[in-house]
Amino acid sequence: MQAYDLKRGHAKNLEGGKLRTLVEEVFGKAEDREGKCWTSFGAITSLTVWTDGKSLFVDTQMNPAVTDDVAIRTRKTWNAFLERATGYDAKDRSKRTQKKAKEGEL
Repeated sequence: MQAYDLKRGHAKNLEGGKLRTLVEEVFGKAEDREGKCWTSFGAITSLTVWTDGKSLFVDTQMNPAVTDDVAIRTRKTWNAFLERATGYDAKDRSKRTQKKAKEGEL
């Protein structure tokens, strides 16, 4: 499981059924499972996502035996989802993760 910080004020974009709507918009389908949102897409065989209002929690299972085209499309879609869900682009998410690692929070 991976946790991603949400940009200040961005949690309102995920409240209620908005997280599921976002998952459907980006990945094409979504299901509610035990209060969490679930989907699969490309190389992602299982993606479970939920929020506590401060962080976005993601649990993924991947299929490493996919074609390069599927892997590239999956990665682009995954990054687009994380940017829309957290409010941070890939560069900002990387910087935040590195900062947390240096501070011993990971």
